[in-house]
Amino acid sequence: MNWILLIVAGLCECGFTFCLGKAKLAAGWEAAGWYAGFVVISALSMLLLAKASKTIPIGTAYPVWTGIGAVGTVLIGIFVFKEPATFWRMFFIVTLIASVIGLKMV
Repeated sequence: MNWILLIVAGLCECGFTFCLGKAKLAAGWEAAGWYAGFVVISALSMLLLAKASKTIPIGTAYPVWTGIGAVGTVLIGIFVFKEPATFWRMFFIVTLIASVIGLKMV
C-alpha cells in the first residue's frame, strides 16, 4: 500500500510542476488559481511521501519520489509545453529511470 502512496506522491509532484508551468502562461485570477493548485498538490505530495516513508526507507522513498516527478515533469514539458526532446535529454531520463529501479532492487 505504501508503494502505491509513494507513486501517487510522485505523480502529485508532476501535478504541481504542471501547475507552475500553466501559471507562468496565465495572468490575474487564472494564474492565482494555478498557484493555489500548486500549493494544494505540493502539500498532498509531501504528506503522501511522509506517509510512505514510514515503512519504506527514506533513502529509497525520496529518490523514487523525485525520480517519478523528474521523469513525469520532463514528459509534461515535452508533450504539453512543447519543449525539445533531444537525444541527450532522453538519454539522461533513461539513466535516471534505471538508477531509481536500481535503488529499489538493492
